[in-house]
Amino acid sequence: MEKVVKLASENGILIFSKSTCCLCYAVQILFQDLGAHPCIYEIDQDPEEKEIEKALMRMGCNGPVPAVFIGGKLIGSTNEVMSLHLSGSLNPLLKPYLQAANLC
Repeated sequence: MEKVVKLASENGILIFSKSTCCLCYAVQILFQDLGAHPCIYEIDQDPEEKEIEKALMRMGCNGPVPAVFIGGKLIGSTNEVMSLHLSGSLNPLLKPYLQAANLC
């Protein structure tokens, strides 16, 4: 869990993803369309993939990916992100981070 917390605190917008996950891709495209440049961390490229998945689940993610963090805070997975977007609440969360590109 320490790795997850560290990455989330170091990046304004962070998406834990898997390279083969279509929902992860959809969330990434949404953020790009909104002008955000999230750090994308592909957990399937990390030898600690299973530990990261468990940590994300313990933190409250419904599924391990996508797991979206904004400002170091867990926002959630696809359902939470889409609900925030449809209600107009996602843009204000992203606004402080829209200018800078996040480089993992």
